[in-house]
Amino acid sequence: MLTVSNLNQYYGGSHILRDLSFEVPAGQVTCLLGRNGVGKTTLLRTLMGVVPAKTGTLTFNGVDLAHTKPEDRARAGIGYVPQGREIFSRLTVEENLRMGLATQPRSARVPELVFELFPVLRKMLNRRGGDLSGGQQQQLAIGRAIASNPKLLILDEPTEGIQPSIIKDIERAIRVLAGRPAADGTVSTREPISILLCEQYYDFARSLADHYLVMERGEFLKRGAGADMERDKVRELLAV
Repeated sequence: MLTVSNLNQYYGGSHILRDLSFEVPAGQVTCLLGRNGVGKTTLLRTLMGVVPAKTGTLTFNGVDLAHTKPEDRARAGIGYVPQGREIFSRLTVEENLRMGLATQPRSARVPELVFELFPVLRKMLNRRGGDLSGGQQQQLAIGRAIASNPKLLILDEPTEGIQPSIIKDIERAIRVLAGRPAADGTVSTREPISILLCEQYYDFARSLADHYLVMERGEFLKRGAGADMERDKVRELLAV
């Protein structure tokens, strides 16, 4: 689904991303882990085109998007939920969700899937985004990205500052989107999408990861299968 090769990024004279190469397989969850300040958010912003890559290639569905604009990457099928949510606080919940339809046909409507995953958003359609709690705003940000009908969903620290009950809702949503069985054993009939999840909450990441990447100083310190995270002592790599 996504293949990145020899990606480099600089801020001034600082080499932030150092020759990174990795893949996000189709229909699977890839978790990006690492302590604060190691380059995770810069990597995601570069993948989305918010920060232009200095060198390297980024191939999505067989097309090189390394030098395209963020809106072109969104049209290609990449959804992005940035750290801090960045919803439109003065717009209503419905208006925020409709912003996610910008890359869709004019007749497109907010997918029912958004409200199946986050029922609270249906109840708050006419409430301003800025009046929602932090957890509700996170649900809104994810819902807005889902509305764009992405083939790949990039999530930057979705559990940061979120209460445990909503973390469970977000975990359930990711499982549904990735085609995983729900808690009651039912499996979604929708085609699974690829997910790149940037996260510091180890247990959350371990419960979802098909694959993991650990960053340190702009490089990958370790990578492997999600099922091997305990054996690979990934938790210790994240300790301060």
